[in-house]
Amino acid sequence: MSHHLTFIVAGDPEQLTGGYLYDARIIEALRQQGWRVEVIGLEGRFPEPDATAAEAMEEALAKQPDGARIVIDGLAMGGLPEVIARHAKRLELTALIHHPLADETGLDPAQRSRFTLSETRALTAVDNVIATSVFTAHRLADFNVDAERIAVIEPGVEPAPLAERDDRSALTGQHLLCVATLIPRKGQDVLIEALARLSEYDWQCDLIGALDRDPGFVEKLTDLIQNHGLKDRIRLLGEQSSEALGQAYRNADLFVLPSFYEGYGMVISEALARGLPVITTTGGALAHTLPETAGLSVPPRDTQALAQALKRWLDEPELREGLRQGARQARENLTDWQTAGDAFAKALMRGGIS
Repeated sequence: MSHHLTFIVAGDPEQLTGGYLYDARIIEALRQQGWRVEVIGLEGRFPEPDATAAEAMEEALAKQPDGARIVIDGLAMGGLPEVIARHAKRLELTALIHHPLADETGLDPAQRSRFTLSETRALTAVDNVIATSVFTAHRLADFNVDAERIAVIEPGVEPAPLAERDDRSALTGQHLLCVATLIPRKGQDVLIEALARLSEYDWQCDLIGALDRDPGFVEKLTDLIQNHGLKDRIRLLGEQSSEALGQAYRNADLFVLPSFYEGYGMVISEALARGLPVITTTGGALAHTLPETAGLSVPPRDTQALAQALKRWLDEPELREGLRQGARQARENLTDWQTAGDAFAKALMRGGIS
Protein backbone atom coordinates (compact mmCIF):
# COMPACT_ATOMS: atom_id res chain seq x y z
CA MET A 1 0.00 0.00 0.00
CA SER A 2 1.46 3.36 -1.02
CA HIS A 3 1.11 6.46 1.10
CA HIS A 4 -0.18 9.77 -0.20
CA LEU A 5 1.24 13.14 0.79
CA THR A 6 0.50 16.70 -0.29
CA PHE A 7 3.45 19.07 0.01
CA ILE A 8 2.63 22.80 0.00
CA VAL A 9 5.26 25.49 -0.65
CA ALA A 10 5.28 29.23 -1.30
CA GLY A 11 5.70 30.14 -4.97
CA ASP A 12 7.57 28.09 -7.55
CA PRO A 13 8.66 24.70 -6.14
CA GLU A 14 11.58 24.66 -8.61
CA GLN A 15 13.47 27.52 -6.92
CA LEU A 16 17.14 26.79 -6.26
CA THR A 17 17.51 28.14 -2.72
CA GLY A 18 18.38 25.88 0.20
CA GLY A 19 14.88 25.46 1.62
CA TYR A 20 13.34 24.60 -1.73
CA LEU A 21 16.17 22.22 -2.58
CA TYR A 22 15.63 20.45 0.76
CA ASP A 23 11.93 20.08 -0.04
CA ALA A 24 12.63 18.81 -3.56
CA ARG A 25 15.21 16.24 -2.40
CA ILE A 26 12.92 14.93 0.34
CA ILE A 27 10.02 14.66 -2.11
CA GLU A 28 12.21 12.76 -4.56
CA ALA A 29 13.35 10.37 -1.80
CA LEU A 30 9.75 9.76 -0.68
CA ARG A 31 8.69 9.00 -4.24
CA GLN A 32 11.53 6.51 -4.55
CA GLN A 33 10.02 4.77 -1.51
CA GLY A 34 6.69 4.53 -3.31
CA TRP A 35 4.95 7.53 -1.80
CA ARG A 36 2.54 9.43 -4.04
CA VAL A 37 3.47 13.08 -3.46
CA GLU A 38 1.48 15.99 -4.87
CA VAL A 39 3.35 19.31 -4.77
CA ILE A 40 1.38 22.56 -4.65
CA GLY A 41 3.18 25.87 -5.19
CA LEU A 42 1.06 28.73 -3.90
CA GLU A 43 0.66 31.98 -5.82
CA GLY A 44 0.84 35.29 -3.99
CA ARG A 45 3.30 37.10 -1.76
CA PHE A 46 5.13 35.40 1.11
CA PRO A 47 6.11 35.40 3.93
CA GLU A 48 3.87 38.42 4.65
CA PRO A 49 0.92 37.06 2.66
CA ASP A 50 -1.36 39.12 0.48
CA ALA A 51 -4.97 38.23 -0.40
CA THR A 52 -3.80 36.07 -3.32
CA ALA A 53 -1.62 34.01 -1.01
CA ALA A 54 -4.40 33.55 1.55
CA GLU A 55 -6.84 32.47 -1.14
CA ALA A 56 -4.30 30.06 -2.61
CA MET A 57 -3.70 28.40 0.78
CA GLU A 58 -7.44 28.22 1.47
CA GLU A 59 -8.08 26.59 -1.90
CA ALA A 60 -5.20 24.13 -1.50
CA LEU A 61 -6.38 22.94 1.92
CA ALA A 62 -10.12 23.02 1.18
CA LYS A 63 -9.75 20.54 -1.68
CA GLN A 64 -7.98 17.97 0.53
CA PRO A 65 -10.14 15.09 1.80
CA ASP A 66 -10.63 14.60 5.53
CA GLY A 67 -7.64 12.91 7.14
CA ALA A 68 -5.26 13.82 4.32
CA ARG A 69 -1.58 13.99 5.23
CA ILE A 70 -0.18 17.46 4.44
CA VAL A 71 3.28 18.98 4.87
CA ILE A 72 3.39 22.79 4.71
CA ASP A 73 6.72 24.59 4.34
CA GLY A 74 7.11 27.24 7.04
CA LEU A 75 7.61 30.04 4.52
CA ALA A 76 4.06 29.40 3.26
CA MET A 77 2.49 28.58 6.62
CA GLY A 78 3.84 31.12 9.08
CA GLY A 79 1.83 34.13 7.94
CA LEU A 80 -1.54 32.38 7.56
CA PRO A 81 -2.53 31.01 11.00
CA GLU A 82 -6.26 31.61 10.46
CA VAL A 83 -6.36 29.52 7.29
CA ILE A 84 -4.26 26.78 8.89
CA ALA A 85 -6.47 26.67 12.00
CA ARG A 86 -9.63 26.47 9.87
CA HIS A 87 -8.54 23.13 8.41
CA ALA A 88 -6.35 21.73 11.18
CA LYS A 89 -8.94 19.51 12.87
CA ARG A 90 -9.88 17.55 9.75
CA LEU A 91 -6.40 17.26 8.16
CA GLU A 92 -3.13 15.74 9.40
CA LEU A 93 -0.88 18.80 9.17
CA THR A 94 2.89 18.85 9.59
CA ALA A 95 4.87 22.10 9.50
CA LEU A 96 8.36 21.95 7.96
CA ILE A 97 10.49 24.66 9.56
CA HIS A 98 13.90 25.56 8.12
CA HIS A 99 14.17 28.56 10.44
CA PRO A 100 11.58 30.84 12.04
CA LEU A 101 10.41 33.70 9.84
CA ALA A 102 11.16 36.12 12.69
CA ASP A 103 14.86 35.24 12.44
CA GLU A 104 15.30 36.79 8.99
CA THR A 105 17.84 39.62 8.95
CA GLY A 106 16.66 43.17 8.34
CA LEU A 107 13.23 42.97 9.97
CA ASP A 108 12.11 45.93 12.02
CA PRO A 109 10.78 45.22 15.54
CA ALA A 110 7.16 45.43 14.40
CA GLN A 111 7.73 42.90 11.60
CA ARG A 112 9.57 40.56 13.94
CA SER A 113 6.74 40.74 16.46
CA ARG A 114 4.13 40.08 13.77
CA PHE A 115 6.04 37.07 12.47
CA THR A 116 6.59 35.66 15.97
CA LEU A 117 2.92 35.97 16.90
CA SER A 118 1.66 34.67 13.57
CA GLU A 119 4.03 31.71 13.40
CA THR A 120 3.34 30.78 17.03
CA ARG A 121 -0.38 30.63 16.25
CA ALA A 122 0.17 28.61 13.08
CA LEU A 123 2.46 26.13 14.84
CA THR A 124 -0.10 25.71 17.62
CA ALA A 125 -2.68 24.64 15.04
CA VAL A 126 -0.67 21.90 13.32
CA ASP A 127 -0.28 18.35 14.62
CA ASN A 128 3.46 17.96 14.20
CA VAL A 129 6.62 19.82 13.27
CA ILE A 130 9.72 18.76 11.34
CA ALA A 131 12.79 20.96 11.86
CA THR A 132 15.85 20.77 9.63
CA SER A 133 18.39 21.16 12.47
CA VAL A 134 18.73 20.65 16.20
CA PHE A 135 19.34 24.39 16.46
CA THR A 136 15.97 25.18 14.85
CA ALA A 137 14.22 22.58 17.01
CA HIS A 138 15.54 24.28 20.15
CA ARG A 139 14.61 27.69 18.72
CA LEU A 140 10.99 26.55 18.37
CA ALA A 141 10.64 26.38 22.15
CA ASP A 142 10.21 30.16 21.90
CA PHE A 143 7.16 29.51 19.69
CA ASN A 144 5.47 27.27 22.28
CA VAL A 145 6.26 24.07 20.41
CA ASP A 146 6.83 21.17 22.80
CA ALA A 147 9.91 19.08 22.02
CA GLU A 148 7.83 15.88 21.73
CA ARG A 149 6.00 17.36 18.73
CA ILE A 150 9.25 17.92 16.80
CA ALA A 151 11.25 15.56 14.62
CA VAL A 152 14.69 16.75 13.48
CA ILE A 153 15.52 15.69 9.91
CA GLU A 154 18.79 17.26 8.83
CA PRO A 155 19.50 17.67 5.11
CA GLY A 156 21.26 15.00 3.15
CA VAL A 157 23.78 15.63 0.42
CA GLU A 158 24.27 14.20 -3.04
CA PRO A 159 27.53 12.36 -3.73
CA ALA A 160 29.88 14.62 -5.68
CA PRO A 161 33.36 14.42 -7.17
CA LEU A 162 36.27 15.88 -5.24
CA ALA A 163 37.33 19.42 -6.07
CA GLU A 164 40.15 19.17 -8.58
CA ARG A 165 42.51 21.83 -7.29
CA ASP A 166 45.19 21.55 -4.64
CA ASP A 167 48.18 23.74 -3.80
CA ARG A 168 50.17 22.23 -6.65
CA SER A 169 47.50 23.16 -9.20
CA ALA A 170 46.63 26.49 -7.58
CA LEU A 171 49.67 28.42 -8.75
CA THR A 172 47.32 30.88 -10.45
CA GLY A 173 46.06 32.01 -7.03
CA GLN A 174 43.28 30.92 -4.73
CA HIS A 175 39.78 30.46 -6.15
CA LEU A 176 37.12 31.34 -3.56
CA LEU A 177 33.46 30.37 -3.99
CA CYS A 178 30.33 31.60 -2.21
CA VAL A 179 26.96 30.05 -3.10
CA ALA A 180 24.05 31.93 -1.52
CA THR A 181 21.12 34.08 -2.58
CA LEU A 182 22.18 37.73 -2.65
CA ILE A 183 20.22 39.05 0.32
CA PRO A 184 21.48 40.89 3.42
CA ARG A 185 21.31 37.84 5.72
CA LYS A 186 23.89 36.01 3.59
CA GLY A 187 26.52 38.68 4.34
CA GLN A 188 28.18 39.02 0.93
CA ASP A 189 28.85 42.68 1.71
CA VAL A 190 30.98 41.62 4.70
CA LEU A 191 32.88 39.21 2.46
CA ILE A 192 33.61 41.92 -0.11
CA GLU A 193 34.84 44.29 2.60
CA ALA A 194 37.06 41.54 4.05
CA LEU A 195 38.54 40.70 0.66
CA ALA A 196 39.19 44.40 -0.01
CA ARG A 197 41.64 44.28 2.90
CA LEU A 198 43.54 41.48 1.15
CA SER A 199 43.94 42.99 -2.29
CA GLU A 200 47.71 42.38 -2.30
CA TYR A 201 47.09 38.61 -2.34
CA ASP A 202 46.41 36.53 -5.44
CA TRP A 203 42.77 35.40 -5.31
CA GLN A 204 39.53 35.33 -7.31
CA CYS A 205 36.05 35.08 -5.78
CA ASP A 206 32.81 34.00 -7.47
CA LEU A 207 29.44 34.77 -5.87
CA ILE A 208 26.73 32.43 -7.18
CA GLY A 209 23.11 33.00 -6.18
CA ALA A 210 19.86 34.62 -7.21
CA LEU A 211 20.18 38.33 -8.03
CA ASP A 212 16.45 39.16 -8.03
CA ARG A 213 15.46 38.78 -4.36
CA ASP A 214 16.81 42.16 -3.18
CA PRO A 215 17.87 44.40 -6.08
CA GLY A 216 18.89 47.17 -3.68
CA PHE A 217 21.33 44.85 -1.92
CA VAL A 218 22.75 43.66 -5.25
CA GLU A 219 23.28 47.30 -6.22
CA LYS A 220 25.10 47.85 -2.92
CA LEU A 221 27.37 44.86 -3.62
CA THR A 222 28.08 46.08 -7.14
CA ASP A 223 29.02 49.52 -5.80
CA LEU A 224 31.28 47.98 -3.13
CA ILE A 225 33.10 45.91 -5.73
CA GLN A 226 33.52 48.93 -7.98
CA ASN A 227 34.60 51.28 -5.21
CA HIS A 228 37.25 48.84 -3.98
CA GLY A 229 38.56 48.30 -7.51
CA LEU A 230 37.72 44.58 -7.42
CA LYS A 231 35.50 44.19 -10.49
CA ASP A 232 38.07 41.95 -12.18
CA ARG A 233 38.41 39.74 -9.09
CA ILE A 234 34.88 39.36 -7.66
CA ARG A 235 32.14 38.15 -10.01
CA LEU A 236 28.38 38.18 -9.35
CA LEU A 237 27.30 35.22 -11.47
CA GLY A 238 23.63 34.88 -10.51
CA GLU A 239 21.95 31.48 -10.35
CA GLN A 240 23.74 28.76 -12.31
CA SER A 241 22.68 25.45 -13.79
CA SER A 242 23.57 22.35 -11.81
CA GLU A 243 26.30 21.59 -14.34
CA ALA A 244 27.85 25.05 -14.07
CA LEU A 245 27.55 24.98 -10.29
CA GLY A 246 29.28 21.61 -10.16
CA GLN A 247 32.11 22.99 -12.28
CA ALA A 248 32.44 26.00 -9.96
CA TYR A 249 32.80 23.68 -6.98
CA ARG A 250 35.39 21.57 -8.81
CA ASN A 251 37.46 24.66 -9.67
CA ALA A 252 37.35 26.15 -6.15
CA ASP A 253 40.03 26.00 -3.46
CA LEU A 254 37.88 27.34 -0.62
CA PHE A 255 34.17 27.75 0.09
CA VAL A 256 33.10 30.88 2.00
CA LEU A 257 29.67 31.47 3.57
CA PRO A 258 29.57 34.78 5.50
CA SER A 259 25.90 34.36 6.46
CA PHE A 260 24.63 36.12 9.58
CA TYR A 261 22.21 33.28 10.36
CA GLU A 262 21.26 29.87 8.98
CA GLY A 263 18.70 27.32 10.12
CA TYR A 264 21.15 24.65 8.92
CA GLY A 265 23.38 25.78 6.05
CA MET A 266 23.01 23.10 3.37
CA VAL A 267 25.71 24.59 1.17
CA ILE A 268 28.29 23.76 3.85
CA SER A 269 27.50 20.08 3.31
CA GLU A 270 27.55 20.63 -0.47
CA ALA A 271 31.08 21.99 -0.17
CA LEU A 272 32.23 19.19 2.15
CA ALA A 273 30.79 16.63 -0.28
CA ARG A 274 33.47 17.86 -2.67
CA GLY A 275 36.21 17.87 -0.05
CA LEU A 276 36.27 21.68 -0.03
CA PRO A 277 37.39 23.44 3.16
CA VAL A 278 35.03 26.12 4.43
CA ILE A 279 35.27 29.51 6.10
CA THR A 280 31.93 30.49 7.59
CA THR A 281 30.38 32.13 10.65
CA THR A 282 28.86 30.91 13.89
CA GLY A 283 25.46 32.42 12.95
CA GLY A 284 22.53 30.24 13.99
CA ALA A 285 23.03 26.55 13.17
CA LEU A 286 26.30 27.21 11.34
CA ALA A 287 28.12 26.85 14.65
CA HIS A 288 27.11 23.17 14.58
CA THR A 289 27.09 22.42 10.82
CA LEU A 290 30.81 22.78 10.05
CA PRO A 291 33.19 20.24 11.63
CA GLU A 292 36.10 22.04 13.31
CA THR A 293 38.66 20.05 11.35
CA ALA A 294 37.20 21.09 7.98
CA GLY A 295 37.31 24.87 8.19
CA LEU A 296 37.39 28.09 10.18
CA SER A 297 34.46 29.85 11.83
CA VAL A 298 34.22 33.54 12.76
CA PRO A 299 31.51 35.65 14.41
CA PRO A 300 28.83 36.88 11.99
CA ARG A 301 29.03 40.49 10.73
CA ASP A 302 32.68 40.72 11.80
CA THR A 303 34.64 41.99 8.78
CA GLN A 304 37.97 42.00 10.61
CA ALA A 305 37.60 38.42 11.86
CA LEU A 306 36.61 37.21 8.40
CA ALA A 307 39.55 39.04 6.81
CA GLN A 308 41.90 37.49 9.37
CA ALA A 309 40.59 33.98 8.67
CA LEU A 310 40.98 34.52 4.92
CA LYS A 311 44.47 35.90 5.48
CA ARG A 312 45.41 32.76 7.40
CA TRP A 313 44.14 30.65 4.52
CA LEU A 314 46.15 32.66 2.00
CA ASP A 315 49.31 32.79 4.15
CA GLU A 316 49.54 29.26 5.54
CA PRO A 317 49.99 26.30 3.15
CA GLU A 318 50.02 23.88 6.10
CA LEU A 319 46.65 25.20 7.29
CA ARG A 320 45.23 24.79 3.78
CA GLU A 321 46.44 21.20 3.57
CA GLY A 322 45.19 20.33 7.05
CA LEU A 323 41.72 21.73 6.42
CA ARG A 324 41.61 20.07 3.02
CA GLN A 325 42.30 16.72 4.69
CA GLY A 326 39.67 17.50 7.33
CA ALA A 327 37.09 18.33 4.66
CA ARG A 328 37.80 15.08 2.82
CA GLN A 329 37.41 13.17 6.07
CA ALA A 330 34.12 14.95 6.81
CA ARG A 331 32.97 13.97 3.32
CA GLU A 332 32.97 10.33 4.40
CA ASN A 333 30.48 11.00 7.21
CA LEU A 334 27.79 12.91 5.30
CA THR A 335 24.23 11.60 5.19
CA ASP A 336 22.71 10.99 1.76
CA TRP A 337 19.26 12.21 0.76
CA GLN A 338 17.71 8.75 0.73
CA THR A 339 18.62 8.32 4.39
CA ALA A 340 17.11 11.74 5.14
CA GLY A 341 14.00 10.76 3.17
CA ASP A 342 13.68 7.51 5.13
CA ALA A 343 13.79 9.48 8.39
CA PHE A 344 11.25 11.98 7.04
CA ALA A 345 8.86 9.14 6.11
CA LYS A 346 9.20 7.59 9.57
CA ALA A 347 8.47 10.96 11.18
CA LEU A 348 5.30 11.32 9.10
CA MET A 349 4.18 7.78 9.84
CA ARG A 350 4.68 8.02 13.58
CA GLY A 351 3.13 11.46 13.84
CA GLY A 352 6.35 13.45 13.73
CA ILE A 353 7.45 12.46 17.22
CA SER A 354 11.24 12.20 17.47
